[in-house]
Amino acid sequence: MSGRVLVLGGTAEGRRLTEKLAELPGVEVVYSIAGRVAAPALPTAAQIRVGGFGGVDGLTSYLRDAGIAAVIDATHPYAALMTSAAITGSKAAAVPLLVVRRPGWPETDGDDWHRVPSLAAAAAALGGFGERVFLTTGRSGIAAFAGSDRHWFLLRSIEAPSPPMPARMDVLLERGPFTVEGETALMRGHRIDVVVTKNSGGLLTAAKLVAARHLGLPVLMVDRPPLPPGTPAVATVEDAVAWLTRLVGATDRSCTG
Repeated sequence: MSGRVLVLGGTAEGRRLTEKLAELPGVEVVYSIAGRVAAPALPTAAQIRVGGFGGVDGLTSYLRDAGIAAVIDATHPYAALMTSAAITGSKAAAVPLLVVRRPGWPETDGDDWHRVPSLAAAAAALGGFGERVFLTTGRSGIAAFAGSDRHWFLLRSIEAPSPPMPARMDVLLERGPFTVEGETALMRGHRIDVVVTKNSGGLLTAAKLVAARHLGLPVLMVDRPPLPPGTPAVATVEDAVAWLTRLVGATDRSCTG
């Protein structure tokens, strides 16, 4: 196959995957991000595309007009709307799709996790866990906690949040990776009662869970949105590279046979 691959990125996996795919002969990579972060980390070996596609119809048209031969969705595990659009748009354009989803964090001995299905459910459950909340769900989810007036929040985010927001809140503008020692000191210093997070997986931000375990703190864990049944998915960059390599080989054989 001599063609273009669209990587829907915004994650460390997406960047690493793009660099790997760019090494394959005959493959040109377009790396697409939503553009919500002012200074995003970007791969060097790809054409960069910033901004939305204009919904499913816009994505479908882009795939056809740009000659995209395969789509790999390496967005955040909670970017459900983008993933849904990618699945629908790639099917409409008859373009092969693969989803890359890093494994979630496993619950281990000593953890005090309380699983909830959504940010709204996490906000509703806060009443039983103390008043001081370490919120690491990102700025886009802060609105779900805007009505929690009896709680104080420490929000950690890459960029500053926008209203609506909780009345009592401090903001830490930081990007991982974080250490267990640093997370432990942070939670102790702010007298945190409960941690609220998404099960994003990965190493960059896992230290907060170890720190919470050491401190005996409860964690409200927002479950991932499930992928639609039958969606092709892998857990690692290496598996995604292998998928595209097989696709390249199959396409080349069909063209020469």
